[in-house]
Formats: sequence, C-alpha cells, structure tokens
Amino acid sequence: MSPSNSPVPVPSSFVVCRDGEAVPESLKGAVAAIGNFDGVHRGHRHLLDLALRSGRPAAVLTFEPHPRSFFHPDKPLFRLTPEPVKLEIFERLGLAGAFVRRFDAGLASLDAEEFVCFLGRELDLSGVVIGHDFHFGRGREGTPEQMSDLCRQLGLDCFIASAVVEGTEPVSSSAIRAALEAGDIATANRLLGYRWFVRAEVRHGDKRGRDLGYPTANMRLPDDCRLRHGIYAVRAAVDGRMVDGVASFGRRPTFDNGAPLLETHLFDFKGDLYGKTLDVEFIGWIRGEERFDGIEALIAQMDRDSEEARRMLAADRTPSMID
Repeated sequence: MSPSNSPVPVPSSFVVCRDGEAVPESLKGAVAAIGNFDGVHRGHRHLLDLALRSGRPAAVLTFEPHPRSFFHPDKPLFRLTPEPVKLEIFERLGLAGAFVRRFDAGLASLDAEEFVCFLGRELDLSGVVIGHDFHFGRGREGTPEQMSDLCRQLGLDCFIASAVVEGTEPVSSSAIRAALEAGDIATANRLLGYRWFVRAEVRHGDKRGRDLGYPTANMRLPDDCRLRHGIYAVRAAVDGRMVDGVASFGRRPTFDNGAPLLETHLFDFKGDLYGKTLDVEFIGWIRGEERFDGIEALIAQMDRDSEEARRMLAADRTPSMID
C-alpha cells in the first residue's frame, strides 16, 4: 500500500515470463529493473519507480533460486519474500510484468557482454534499471559503468539508480534480515517501507491455546526463517478483512519445546481457519519467549501481551502490502 494508505491500482494485464516462453506482446520493449528483489524494500522500490517513470512498459528481471542459494547451497538463505509473494508485490506496485529466469550454471557462466546480449535479444528489452553497486556476469566481473557502455552498444537505455540510505547505511535485504533476527520489527518495517509479512497454511495443533482462552491459528514457517523467537503484535488478512492479533513464534518452552511454530491469536474473531492460507504481518516486538512455572502465570502474561499488542496496533501507521 502507498504511504497514504490508499490502495495502489493493480493492472489486470500483469504477466510473468519464464524460461523458454516467448516474450508477451505487453512486455516487448519494456524497461526492466534487474535484481533479486528479496523483500522489495525501499531501495528496490527506487529502481522500480525509475522503470515506472520511463514511459514504456515497466518490468523486472529476477532470478530463482536466489543466486546465493545456487553458489552456497549448504547455507540456507532467510528469504524475506518467497517468489509468489514477491510477484504479487510487483503486481500491486503497478508493474506490467516480470521476467523470472532460473539461476543455474548456464546463466552463471555468461560473461558481462554475453549477459547484456541476453537482455536485449532474448528478453527484447529497450532499457534496464540497475543499482549503483550492481555487478553481473561470470565472477561478478561487470560494473554499472560497463553495463552502461554495453547497453549503449546494443541500443539499450541504462538507468543507474542511486542508493537509498537509512542513516549512514544503504537500505539492504541483509540489514532487514538482521533486524528480523534481532526481533527489531520497527527497523525491518522502516527499511522495507511496509509491514513485513509471512504466508502459510493454518494447520491443526494440540488445541492447547483454546483451553487457555487464547485459541490460535498455527502456521509452520519455512525452515530458513530466522525471525527471533518471541511475542509480536500482528495483523492477519482473513477472508478479505484485516484482523488484529498477538502471535508467538517459537518452540513453546512451557510445554513441548518442539519445532518452531507461528501461533496467532486473533482478537474478537470466531471462525474455522484450518486449511486456509493466511498472510500475517508483523507490527511490533513485545517480548522474548519465556518458560513459565504454571498455567496461571502464563495466562496472566498473555493478558498483558494482548494489551500491549492492542496498544501497538492502535499506534502503528506503517503501510501494508496485504490490506
């Protein structure tokens, strides 16, 4: 959602072009912002805005899997926005479409000149938008200046976006991941420019929350999620409306200390959510995960957590991508 909290118009013609597919007519001659765009944060939005202002169809070129996962498969990457979520955000922002290309050994082997030829000939682009620190081609040999020169030789426009800075540091996906790992939702959301959210299916649990007076929607997040374990103020999109709530992400040390789950209690909500896929956005950090000696102490703390969550939710003015 835009900073004014008014809905962003979504084009009905948004298309996704993958490997082996012909370039759709609506994307021929497009200006494409190039990058991984994990999080589609404020820095990424700067690139997308340049493409949108080009006067030509605006698109993105992004890669799956994330190149870091290709080069370091033994090091799981905390994805801020899995591919389906990322594409939906692109659509919401008003882009005409997205080129999604598999990042594999063939693509990684292209040198700088071959990569730019691929942009012009295979994707039929008229221009590209890159970041000020963009490197490309085999061994990341290509620089923004080289991209500009090679594009000029092929008759492509090249727009180089300046950095978007928070304090003294550029806004980056790495900084957002670090904030989430620390439970610093306020910083993560400020760098993103919207409330970070997760998507997962509601699964059956042990119904313990219902016995405590706090029924929860239980969701298993991806194994690579490194969000700090703790209690959060949240909002969830349920059947077209937003519902406030409080959530625990962690291992439930008072009970089973099992696999991490996101357990969301939705305020003033009654209904069956089992089997539904929910988007849950994070508004604020309340406290870390704790072990309680008794049920009464746990319930008393949950009451306080709920009060704090309601306060945070009432005060928050961060834009939403799911509302």
